[in-house]
Amino acid sequence: MLVKFLRENTISAALFAAIRIFLGYQWMTAGFHKITGGFDASGFLKGAIANPVKGPDGVVYGGWVSFLDNFAIPNADLFNVLVPWGEFLVGLGLILGCLTTAAAFFGVVMNFAFMLSGTISHNPTDIIMGVLIMVAGYNAGKFGLDRYVVPFFHKRLGKEVNKSLV
Repeated sequence: MLVKFLRENTISAALFAAIRIFLGYQWMTAGFHKITGGFDASGFLKGAIANPVKGPDGVVYGGWVSFLDNFAIPNADLFNVLVPWGEFLVGLGLILGCLTTAAAFFGVVMNFAFMLSGTISHNPTDIIMGVLIMVAGYNAGKFGLDRYVVPFFHKRLGKEVNKSLV
């Protein structure tokens, strides 16, 4: 019943429009400041390796630390582009309500990456909002460009569009 409300109710769509615009603004401004401010991920990555998340038995996410050390640090230039532009595009997608579910998914992925690296901040609440947006699916972008984009892609891909969602 709750999922049906999230996915089909017009009031829910309006609430999600407000949530996604708020969340999108946070993502877009964070990305914009990194794009225009000369972002360098190497300091963050080295800090995440030097001070990994620890529990009573030692490092909690050893595989993640290994990934950062063996892949992310050697490819820091790639992350210097992916992080700011990823944040900016997630924000833009959420604000415009365009490919909303995909934008929320990639936002949640980035939030988990930040948390695995030891940064808590507002990531847990962003993950909750992102997951709710993903559960709401099309309805979260109903008052946005998804109203036009989703049926366009369904038509191009030959899929039948659920008329109750459009």
